[in-house]
Amino acid sequence: MCGIVGYIGTQTAIDILVHGLEKLEYRGYDSAGVATIIENQIHSVKAKGKLYNLRSKLEKESSIAKIGIGHTRWATHGKPEEYNAHPHLDGQGKIAVVQNGIIENYQELRQQLKTEGCEFVSDTDTEVIPHLIAKYYNPEVDDAFMSAVNKTISRLDGAFAIAVLCVDFPDELIVARQNAPLTIGFGQGEFYCASDVTALVHHTTTILTLENGEIARLTPLGVEIYDFSGQRLRKAPRTLDWSPVTVEKQGFRHFMLKEIHEQPAVVRTCLEAYINSNWEPNSNENPVNLNLSPHIYEDLEHIQIVACGTSWHASLIGKYLLEQIAQIPTFVEYASEFRYSPTPIMRNTATIGVTQSGETADTIAALEMEKQRRIIATNEYRPGILGITNRPESTLATIVDQVINTYAGIEIGVAATKTFLAQVMSFYVLALDLGYRRQKISAQRVMEIINGLSQLPNQMEQILHSEEEKIKELASDFPDTRDFIFIGRGINFPIALEGALKLKEISYIHAEGYPAGEMKHGPIALLDAHVPVVAIAVSGSVYEKVISNAQEAKARDARLIGVVVENDTEDIFQDKLVIPEVDELFSPVLSVIPLQLLSYYIASLRGLDVDQPRNLAKSVTVE
Repeated sequence: MCGIVGYIGTQTAIDILVHGLEKLEYRGYDSAGVATIIENQIHSVKAKGKLYNLRSKLEKESSIAKIGIGHTRWATHGKPEEYNAHPHLDGQGKIAVVQNGIIENYQELRQQLKTEGCEFVSDTDTEVIPHLIAKYYNPEVDDAFMSAVNKTISRLDGAFAIAVLCVDFPDELIVARQNAPLTIGFGQGEFYCASDVTALVHHTTTILTLENGEIARLTPLGVEIYDFSGQRLRKAPRTLDWSPVTVEKQGFRHFMLKEIHEQPAVVRTCLEAYINSNWEPNSNENPVNLNLSPHIYEDLEHIQIVACGTSWHASLIGKYLLEQIAQIPTFVEYASEFRYSPTPIMRNTATIGVTQSGETADTIAALEMEKQRRIIATNEYRPGILGITNRPESTLATIVDQVINTYAGIEIGVAATKTFLAQVMSFYVLALDLGYRRQKISAQRVMEIINGLSQLPNQMEQILHSEEEKIKELASDFPDTRDFIFIGRGINFPIALEGALKLKEISYIHAEGYPAGEMKHGPIALLDAHVPVVAIAVSGSVYEKVISNAQEAKARDARLIGVVVENDTEDIFQDKLVIPEVDELFSPVLSVIPLQLLSYYIASLRGLDVDQPRNLAKSVTVE
């Protein structure tokens, strides 16, 4: 949640800060603000609402400041009002702070500071930070600014990434990280910081990601990094292989639509990265190139997966694949629930954390807890924790034994599309790898699966080419619809959940996904002529069952929309979203695309902000 950005160098800071906030607005857009140092004074400008409100205020001012910090907010403590917007200042206006995260003991600190005479002007947890820094700031001690920030950090409980300015040190920007992402960018005589590299790639591709418990001083002369105990650290930056073009819309109206259209390329990239295209059934080589440690495979009896939101839906498909292809009992848990009611420790169990950003707070905490549980249970740690993520440089990578990179490329739209399919593809690859190693599938079946996967990108492009305009026209029938139901069975039940989630995320229409067979056990009471039902009815083992369940909905006057394969002859549906004929095993990769497009066009035709839906943020870094 929230996005922070900072700059120190030779350019005009405001321009860089606002541009960075534009790239970070997907992390939160309840309010925004910037602070710079001009003539030994903190100059702060804040605005409620989206970034254009702040930009309008700044257009009326001019600034030559070469140092500054900025923030775009997803409200946690305090309403999304201007007085709660960051940056927050101390009582004398000498120190400015922006923060991403939650200070869990802020009430205690706030009460103590109030008794010492501090006056608070916001309802946020962040405001205690500048007051604490001011309390510990002693200009007579060496390194007064850094010392005060370090003492303040030692008082904070929770997760935070902060950037701090002090008028007495106009050539220093101090940043620190604890359980919230923060990256430093390196330029020529200038340096940047941001919650995400998306804010940096227009300026530099040389970056260094701070780890938990690290604090850094940025000056025009360079970057110094320390741990929280004050020990100087030697760390080398790395070079990103991203370009600014990857974070532009490239002619599409919204990032979400662009990212839907990028999905065939994402699937191709994943297959090229992990599938041995020259594999032959008689070969002794592994058809999959995951390069996981042998410890992951040894005596493997169970797999447990922890995830949230869309990643949880991808994990449900993963469960189906791992059980049907690799014959491994698999359990999928909400990370937020697993943290407080974990399953009993099971021997020979691999744990997989799935998170697009690699920073999802509940998933990270669940994995850290699982790692400690394993150590306590066996008095040693045996590698067996994997991560599936689009950001292999993220916090996730510091916790798990190995990462499976989904290779989706950067995703800006808050509602996940291409990253969902990339996670699903990772599970296809993992299931194939484990099935082959465990000798649960024949060489011939391996070849059939590889061939089926290889056809998916072309089939996805066929849907985008032939169905998009039809779906756009269909979307115009639902301007005032208040409720939707999505149903599916087997491997496509998670697609019903995902289709419903996409619709409610961006259109604000109440939507629910159900296993088709469960409709008559209660949810069918919701149906009438005003509640459309979307049924995923693709060829396969459960096709006739889904049709029967759809008939039950039709008998209650519901408008039926079917996701069906080409040449489907069933006449029960008033509207059909057509996908190519495909083996049921691969159908989720295709069946989700019409549902993504339907959600997109319904929201777009309702005039809503598709890329930045209300109350949401791309990366959920708070509990």
